[in-house]
Amino acid sequence: MRFSRAALVFVIVPITLAAQQPPSNPITTVVKQRTMAYQQRLAQAFDSIPEGILGYKPTPAQLTIGYIAQHLADDNYFYCNQFGAMKAQRAAEETSTADSVKARWPKDKLVSQLKQSFKFCEDALAQLDDAKLADQTTMTMGNGQSRTVTRAGAAIGHLTDMADHYSQLANYMRLNNILPPTALPRPRPSGGE
Repeated sequence: MRFSRAALVFVIVPITLAAQQPPSNPITTVVKQRTMAYQQRLAQAFDSIPEGILGYKPTPAQLTIGYIAQHLADDNYFYCNQFGAMKAQRAAEETSTADSVKARWPKDKLVSQLKQSFKFCEDALAQLDDAKLADQTTMTMGNGQSRTVTRAGAAIGHLTDMADHYSQLANYMRLNNILPPTALPRPRPSGGE
């Protein structure tokens, strides 16, 4: 059975055009992709850090690695609660324990809490689309004060926060002779050389 060139064009052109169409929600698609990339990097970083250095901080004024982990989990819930109607349900231990105490929890507990916050953010982001980015939401800070922001502001704040703490953590890792995930050798593409 032979296909004519015309038949081949009718099959290939629609597939090619569909592959070139921008996503229906280009802004939230990028936000979701960048969020997932930072979550992956942060999880990989914390997985590779030995428990014995969770108390490390370069200077007395800086945060410890353990503090960064618990802080990121809290920030993830804070920002991702702003993405839609879905709100996080957290254990009382997580919300009532002082940050300085949570920062000294065992590594497996800290990393587990962090990864749970990542999962919540992933689910919360699924509620968001470009049409909802201008929606207003009220963020209540840790000091009890509130302010109104757009969902876009919360999404960008979340990305900025993760980028900031990944950079901080990458520096701490280098100071402890550990390569951060973004500095690890990348696999070479297979195939045609």
